[in-house]
Amino acid sequence: MHRLAIYDMDKTITAHATWTPFLARYGRARPWRVAATLGPSMLYVAKRIDRARLKEMTQALVLGRRPATATVEARARAFAARVAAKDVRGDALARIAADRADGYRVMLATASYDFYVRPIAAALGIADVIATPSTIEGDRLIARIAGENCYGEAKLAMILAWLAREGIAREDAHVRFYSDHVSDAPTLDWADEPFAVSPHAALRQLAAAKGWPVLEWR
Repeated sequence: MHRLAIYDMDKTITAHATWTPFLARYGRARPWRVAATLGPSMLYVAKRIDRARLKEMTQALVLGRRPATATVEARARAFAARVAAKDVRGDALARIAADRADGYRVMLATASYDFYVRPIAAALGIADVIATPSTIEGDRLIARIAGENCYGEAKLAMILAWLAREGIAREDAHVRFYSDHVSDAPTLDWADEPFAVSPHAALRQLAAAKGWPVLEWR
């Protein structure tokens, strides 16, 4: 039996969302580029674009359409060190350690971009990462998602694809899944042990209806 403990990242392991802080630190030498992301954000609020397009547009505005991957990787490592030092919930670290002690393979499954999630995961000692895939052409990072945004139903589909690649049959796996957000309801429903972590109101209500445990993490 394979034991898997799958964690969402933003506001589950971390206390805050990470994309906007990453953009802010990346673009601090050119703050007008960060300010320009207000435009796409307003389009998203008005439901003129979806989350995937919002990511692509804000990435292009702050990082550029084709930055050198070496530059992005260096800044992602610096950002990851800051997140690991200042923004990871202590209770999340304790739970990860407990899952490992119980023989679980710890994973991240997050809608955040893979190019800055992987350094954060590495800082936490997590090797297995499912995240929104970025597009690489040669030595350049392109402002385009390579496939689907790892969100909602797509996150569960990407987890299932990962299981298939690893040769793990669902019936041979026991899965714990942790998330703060109702968008992860498909994966919470699918997991053997779903946990709502410091949930927002919609997930708190759903967890009560479903009988899912609620964990309040500092």
